[in-house]
Amino acid sequence: MATVLVTGIEPFDGETINPSWEAARRLDGETIDGAAIAARQLPCVIGKVNGVLHDAIEETSPDVVICLGQAGGRSDISVERVGINIVDARIPDNDGHQPVDEPVVPGGPAAYFSTLPIKAVVAALRAHGIPASVSQTAGTYNCNAILYGLSHYIARHRPAMRGGFIHVPYLPEMAARHPGAPSLALDTLVAAVRVIVATSLAVREDVRVSAGALH
Repeated sequence: MATVLVTGIEPFDGETINPSWEAARRLDGETIDGAAIAARQLPCVIGKVNGVLHDAIEETSPDVVICLGQAGGRSDISVERVGINIVDARIPDNDGHQPVDEPVVPGGPAAYFSTLPIKAVVAALRAHGIPASVSQTAGTYNCNAILYGLSHYIARHRPAMRGGFIHVPYLPEMAARHPGAPSLALDTLVAAVRVIVATSLAVREDVRVSAGALH
């Protein structure tokens, strides 16, 4: 049986919940299209997060890794295209550290592209009535560090494994504390992750459609 590792992140920046983990943990132990789902929580600690992720990969030996993270202010499911080898933290992480202009992996490549079928995932989400788009930047904080660190690990240690990163909006109860911020219900996020898992398992070669940006 195939295994899919789905990760979410602990709360950060004064929040008490993180929608990425709330969605991920509800899928732990499920079977989706014949694949077992294992959910693990990652810390919002830039210097430790990839070690925790790599341990989770070694523990579960997944075929696919789908990392989720919170992007307060975004209005849809944002399927990330690329992780870059830089940390430029606007706020401290949960250990109080705020790296500025430091590499995720010293000496590593400048960037890695996601190995998930990102455009097929977006198309599948939209077909299920869930707003989604390809995102051209995962930021320069913990989430980008996860995407870059995951991709570097895949390239060096598990080239047959596929993985990538998905940003999700606030939950409604979080948006209520951030007037004007968009949100998606938890049931919608969970449904979205199921679609992402199924599509990532089924599609080996991404569709070739425009999903770029002018700026």
